[in-house]
Amino acid sequence: MTATSGETAKGRVLYSERLYVPWWGWPLPLIGGGLLAAEIHMGYPGLRGWLPYLVMLPLVAGLLLALGRVRVRVAETGQEGTRELWAGEAHLPTRFVGEVEVIGKERKRKTLGPELDPAAYVLHRGWVGPLLRVTVTDPDDPTPYWLISTRKPAALAELLRTR
Repeated sequence: MTATSGETAKGRVLYSERLYVPWWGWPLPLIGGGLLAAEIHMGYPGLRGWLPYLVMLPLVAGLLLALGRVRVRVAETGQEGTRELWAGEAHLPTRFVGEVEVIGKERKRKTLGPELDPAAYVLHRGWVGPLLRVTVTDPDDPTPYWLISTRKPAALAELLRTR
């Protein structure tokens, strides 16, 4: 996770965070992949016994890297300095950002469960504790709000509030 400010092809980046899988999320899937490879190896001993390990372990590592590839960022676009919030591939101009609320770990389950609107945009990663609820004020957008996982919700909320 890095909060950075820099230049990209899409404009000047004011905030950027990658929601990578932390180190403690890697051992269990890798052990599971190794056990699955061992099961296959026990059924096919001999020269090709190494093949399941060669396939399963990089496959699990690739899956974990793909899960942590998503980014949350705020970038200035265009000459007027208009800002956009990007969550994965979805983006929202900050002029349509209404109320911004930080949701801590203790309220996360209720927010993602019984309180969740089915029309909401959700970018959730279970290994990231807090959420940010961003109300959408665009009258043409059927999405009432966005729920975004972020490790630095206060910094992102402050940036969105100071359009």
